[in-house]
Amino acid sequence: MENILIIDDDSSVYQTLATLTARMGCAPVWKQTLIEGLLAVEQDPYDVVLLDVHLPDGCGLDIVARIRQAVSEPEVIILTGFGTVDGAEIAIKNGAWDYVQKSGSLQEITLCLKRVLEYRKEKTQSRHKPVALNLDGIVGESKRLKACYNQVAQAAAGDTNVLISGETGTGKEIFARAIHANSARSKNSLVVVDCAAMPETLVESLLFGHEKGVYTGADKAREGLVAQAHGGTLFLDEIGELPLPLQKVFLRVLQERRYRPVGGRSEMASDFRLIAATNRDLDHMVAEGRFRQDLLYRIRTIEITLPPLREREADAKLLAQSYLAKICDRYGVESKGVSPDFLDALMQYAWPGNVRELINAMETALNHAGPDATLFARHLPQDIRLRVIQNALENGQNEHAQGQSQFAETVPMTARLTSFKNYRKAALSRMEKVYLQHLLDHTENSLDKSLEISGLSRSRFYDLLKQHHLTL
Repeated sequence: MENILIIDDDSSVYQTLATLTARMGCAPVWKQTLIEGLLAVEQDPYDVVLLDVHLPDGCGLDIVARIRQAVSEPEVIILTGFGTVDGAEIAIKNGAWDYVQKSGSLQEITLCLKRVLEYRKEKTQSRHKPVALNLDGIVGESKRLKACYNQVAQAAAGDTNVLISGETGTGKEIFARAIHANSARSKNSLVVVDCAAMPETLVESLLFGHEKGVYTGADKAREGLVAQAHGGTLFLDEIGELPLPLQKVFLRVLQERRYRPVGGRSEMASDFRLIAATNRDLDHMVAEGRFRQDLLYRIRTIEITLPPLREREADAKLLAQSYLAKICDRYGVESKGVSPDFLDALMQYAWPGNVRELINAMETALNHAGPDATLFARHLPQDIRLRVIQNALENGQNEHAQGQSQFAETVPMTARLTSFKNYRKAALSRMEKVYLQHLLDHTENSLDKSLEISGLSRSRFYDLLKQHHLTL
């Protein structure tokens, strides 16, 4: 029997959905808030979550991704009273199965449920045992990154085109190498092409090669990068920089796996697998006419979006320790320890340059430390230290202002004076809420960190969040 979680604060909606799902042989469970719903998917396995958008403690769209990260990986169907294009876009991008208006017919909801349950059944029946991935060079244990590992496994198992997107420095080339290394093409070459570094006048020649004498200086025929990728993988880094005229040419090459060298009379074949990467918003470029929509459709068969380092929980520490060992080995120096203030600084910095910036910071710190056996925060680059201090000062000022405001709120006007017992209860309640808000901000909504710092049990923590209308 499939378990269905219904998160909606309207009892009449629940009764309708409960009757519908029960007739389909499912077991419905009802929760009325975001907090209750999140706690439910963490405690029990569910196949499908029927999620309302407007709930007493927030917007349902904000927790779609977190529901999908639960152990049972339930599918999420958004049920909304007033559907919008923006809402549908947010829902789908966050991993929702569908976005359905409540005003639609029950047959529409029933059909949607049947399809998602059929998908879950087939997925369970066809699921293979986990395969050990070669993730050489990739470091991290955060949920966001682990979700990318699953996508690497999916991409490596097939031969379709892959688009890896993410901010500069997030490791797009490393992930491309991981897909290649775990694929059936791993024994052949991975050819890396940096589209941003190729002179526009030579792009076609570099990609497809050229015949002897086709232009001045072409003293002999040269093989192009597409030919070199035959039997292996062609990785086009920063594909958004590919000139528009070449996009049309490459689209045909991608479709036919055939190309013509510059100055050549006949076409040649190349059996390559394409992985592309970009830090640009290709949809926006399409809208502006700077990137071909048909090419985007072709390269986006599988899309992997890498999270920035600031959204990867404690991965900065793991990365720092991993790269410190590698850098020490590269330069032939003894391994060094790291102090708590060094690790704290890493966690407090936003890393706009992501992993690449962190690696550079580790090299700088190692150089500044010299013969010292331990790295301290003072060994980090000055701009990073300054930004960390500025953040601390800004947070301190904000906390002071909030504290003053909250204190003022806890002191009632003389005309409202009540018993000491009621006064103390109200004041404690307000300060509890301030503490919880600061705790969630400090831990970036991490449940494990919040429990570790506060010393609260999981159940007590969720009770307090519910009591003060807060959510992770």
